[in-house]
Amino acid sequence: MDTESAVHRRRVVAVLAVTSLVLAVAGCGGDDEEQTELTVLAASSLTNAFDQLEGTYEDDHADVDVRLSYDSSSILAEQVISGAPADILATADTITMQDVIDADLTDGEPTVFAQNTLVIVTPADNPANIDDVTDLTDAAVAVCVPEAPCGNASQELMGLNDIDLEPATEEDNVSSVLTKVTSGEVDAGLVYVTDAQAAGDDVQTVEIPRSGEVINDYPIAVLADRENFDAAQHWVDLVLSQGGQDVLADYGFQTVS
Repeated sequence: MDTESAVHRRRVVAVLAVTSLVLAVAGCGGDDEEQTELTVLAASSLTNAFDQLEGTYEDDHADVDVRLSYDSSSILAEQVISGAPADILATADTITMQDVIDADLTDGEPTVFAQNTLVIVTPADNPANIDDVTDLTDAAVAVCVPEAPCGNASQELMGLNDIDLEPATEEDNVSSVLTKVTSGEVDAGLVYVTDAQAAGDDVQTVEIPRSGEVINDYPIAVLADRENFDAAQHWVDLVLSQGGQDVLADYGFQTVS
């Protein structure tokens, strides 16, 4: 009887220990579940700036986990229109953002928070000796697809310079164009000033005449019917704040504040 009682007691203790462990794990899971996930879709040219702002935001909002996703603005707009779960959209032009507005998927009017222009970049040793925009006609050049903001701007700027460009490759986003250049797969690429700055000594930069006439406005918007509206608006506020604008300026963007 005493042995049976001892076994019973050990079983009770074991059950209580397992129960306590389950409750502890459940408690940890509860803390994770209480943390708000904020999904930000942003043009690939914003990668460095938004990565830095993510740290600033999370330092000030310990209960929010920012999830950043970068790609071509046109692809991101299509994702939003197709129902992809996201809280914020930041694009590299107003044209792609307008598609999202027309679908009634923004909460109010987007706000332009930065601007960008295009430059030519070559590999560091500039093997094709590109010194002027006219040299592009005899070179292997990478550009963005026409649907992407960087591709649309490239076409407009080449038109202003009377350059009939036949690109060697068309990439989905400007980051891919830059990779083609730095890897030496092409002689040159058309990228944003910010991307050229980020590449540093890995590229040479050649200015394009009349580039100041083709300026990409970057709008940002909280997406409609988001449960995380307050957290999303705080991100927009950070981007528009002086601190946020200073970060963007550090990465080569023209700011609007």
